[in-house]
Amino acid sequence: MRLTLAGGLAVLLMGTSAFAQDQNRNITVVLSENVDLVDPCMAARQHIGRVISENVNEMLVEFDYVNGGLKPRLATEWNQLDDKTWQFKLREGVNFHDGKPFTAKDVQFTIERNKNPNITCEVGGKYFGGIEFSFNIVDDHTIDITTEPALPILPLLLSVMPISSAEATPENEYTRSPVGTGPYVFDTWNVGQSVVLTRNPDYWGEQPEVEQATYIARSDSSVAAAMVQTGEADIVPSIAMQDATNPETDFAYPNSETTYLRIDLRHSPLDDRRIREALNIAVDREAMIGTLLPEEAKIATQLVVPTTIGYNEKIEPWPYDPERAAELVAEAKADGVPVEKEIKIIGRNGLFPNGTETMEAMMAMYQAVGLNVTLEMNDVSVWNNYFVRPFSNEPIPTLTQAQHDNATGDPVFTAYVKYASDGIQSMVEDEELDQLIADATVAAGEEREELWKQVFWKAEHEIIANVPMFHMVGFTRVSPRLDYTPTIAANSELQLAQISFR
Repeated sequence: MRLTLAGGLAVLLMGTSAFAQDQNRNITVVLSENVDLVDPCMAARQHIGRVISENVNEMLVEFDYVNGGLKPRLATEWNQLDDKTWQFKLREGVNFHDGKPFTAKDVQFTIERNKNPNITCEVGGKYFGGIEFSFNIVDDHTIDITTEPALPILPLLLSVMPISSAEATPENEYTRSPVGTGPYVFDTWNVGQSVVLTRNPDYWGEQPEVEQATYIARSDSSVAAAMVQTGEADIVPSIAMQDATNPETDFAYPNSETTYLRIDLRHSPLDDRRIREALNIAVDREAMIGTLLPEEAKIATQLVVPTTIGYNEKIEPWPYDPERAAELVAEAKADGVPVEKEIKIIGRNGLFPNGTETMEAMMAMYQAVGLNVTLEMNDVSVWNNYFVRPFSNEPIPTLTQAQHDNATGDPVFTAYVKYASDGIQSMVEDEELDQLIADATVAAGEEREELWKQVFWKAEHEIIANVPMFHMVGFTRVSPRLDYTPTIAANSELQLAQISFR
């Protein structure tokens, strides 16, 4: 009798467990690196954007990654009043998570805060560098935004700036508890461990199916992928190609990331163009495809993908020519260039799958042609000291491992931050290039496309500001209990509202 009861109880418990699993509307997302900041103005960083963007803090305008084009979000319509001024009509009846109404003053505050020199806002620095703003608040739900220079694509630019509350967000320091208008409320942040978002019961739009999302980090792709396999997690936005082995759970998608090394032009021997050319032709990119990187990855010649307007098809991939690279190093040495000086690769842990191994391979290739190159892998907080102004004042010349995402199709998201003399991530100082960028930013149509082509030719072919590597392909693992197919957007955001349950 006991066996029968025990057996019946076991069946009952199993059924209850299965029922609970079916009813569970909480998910766990595994990122490749810990969330070190949660401020919406830092959402240009991949691991922060996947948590914050359109979940906690929404944009005025949303880019449609599936069909292309722009669609309303917090702004319902927009039109250009003159060359330099756009008017945005804001959605009415929207409240922040603290109950305060969303108004035009929050839009002005957000833009001004992203431009605030007292804090480093990566969204502002990356996308709005060199742009001055002025505002006319017509009423609570109408704002005129004037820019200098003129920005014919301002609505597109505003699709990457999460809107923050003017009342609840500190002006001169990072927030640790962002207040937005999105479908999810920022719940808890256990630094170095997890971030938890909970569904906003008062959201202005349709209620999403996911009730709670917990974000944790695992740097080992195989460990992260296994967590989905065992039911410990639900989504891993980025896994290595060698871990994408299950066609039922693993999705490949063309992401817009371009991997590269940024060259420190400030210090010798990297201030010599011959050395920068040697850095490019010393790398056997072909050998990395299908081994360290997916077979679908494409060799890059510039920092944008071919679908971006102004992509310059005349820039050809650097050939793999280690003999010529060694000759260039020897020529520079004969002219007194200190080629024996240490050059440090500044790598970033978890930047992309097999990223460390890729840097190790490149270091060996550089050493083989006579350069004294070493490798230092860092977490994002240390790496950022080298990558973003104000740069580290360490006197050692650096090659910084980086990855650039331009999914919205215009080089304005790339050129200023990467190439301009005062770009937040730029180590280039060239007046002619600065003028080209300025001219392209305000141009339209065919003229805009042609000017961007000239920008890329100047920066990547004449100056040689970088070592372009690959246009990447992403792999995501998704639990079978979820209905979610990643798009190119998964590279920079993960909208929980787009996830449903099977």
